[in-house]
Amino acid sequence: MIAIATVLIVLLVFWNMFRSTPRTASGPEPTLTVHEPESQPVVPAAAAQPPPATGMASQGTIVPAAPETREPTYIELLARSETRRRIRLSGSGTYLGEMLAESSDSMLRRWENRQSSPIRVWFTSTNAANFRPAFVDAVQTAFTQWTSVGVPVRFMFNADSTSAEVTVRWRIQFEIERTGQTDVTWDQNGLIQSAVVTIATFDPKGRPMEPDDIRVVATHEVGHLLGLDHSQDSTDIMFPTAKVRDISPRDARTVMLLYQLSPGSLR
Repeated sequence: MIAIATVLIVLLVFWNMFRSTPRTASGPEPTLTVHEPESQPVVPAAAAQPPPATGMASQGTIVPAAPETREPTYIELLARSETRRRIRLSGSGTYLGEMLAESSDSMLRRWENRQSSPIRVWFTSTNAANFRPAFVDAVQTAFTQWTSVGVPVRFMFNADSTSAEVTVRWRIQFEIERTGQTDVTWDQNGLIQSAVVTIATFDPKGRPMEPDDIRVVATHEVGHLLGLDHSQDSTDIMFPTAKVRDISPRDARTVMLLYQLSPGSLR
C-alpha cells in the first residue's frame, strides 16, 4: 500500500509540473508592420538672391539704382573727387552737371570698352502702319552721327534677337507727347548692359513720320542709350522736345566728357 501511495504521489507531482508549464500556442506568423518614415517638414526654398544692382532710364527719367552695400575705398573717393572737379570745370560747355543735378542717384552711366567689341543692334520686324525700310537706314544714320563726333563706341547692325544688346522697335503712336522712348539698364558700377529704343511711325498729332523725322528722333534716343540725359538748352539735340535736327557742339562735348570720366556714383 505504501508503495502504491508513493507512486501515486510521484505521478501527481509530475502532472502538476506539466500543467504549470506554459505552452506556446502555434498560430499565424507575426505580421511585420513597416512604418512609413515621418514626413519631413517642408523647408521653404531659400529666397532668390537679388540680381546685381541695376537701374533703368526711360527717356531720361531715372529710376534710382540700388544703393551701394559697401563703403567706397580711398581710391574711389579720389576718383569721384576728380570727376566732380572736371565736371565743374566743363561749366556751360557741357550739360553733364545739369544731368547730375536732376539725377536722384548721382550715377554716371555709359558703355565700357566698346570700340574693339561693337555694341550689337537688332531691328525688329513690324507691320506698323506707315513703316518704310528707309526708316532703318535713318536710325543707322543716327547711330553713326554720334560715333562721328568722337564717342568711343562702335555699333554692329546685323545682330539677331538672341545676341542683341540694343533692340530697335516700332510702334504706330505713343499715347503721350513723344515720338520715341529709350529704356536703358546698367549694373551697380554704372556700366550699361542693354537698351531698347522704341520709335513711332506717326507723331502725336497723327502726322506720318518721314525718314528725316525718324533720323532726328533716333539721334535723340541714341543719345539716351549712350548714357546722356536731357539737356535744358533748346539748341541741343538732347533737349526734351528738340527743335534742332543735328547734334550740337554741347551735345558732342558732353558725351565725350562722359566717356572720359569713370562711370559709377558720385556720392
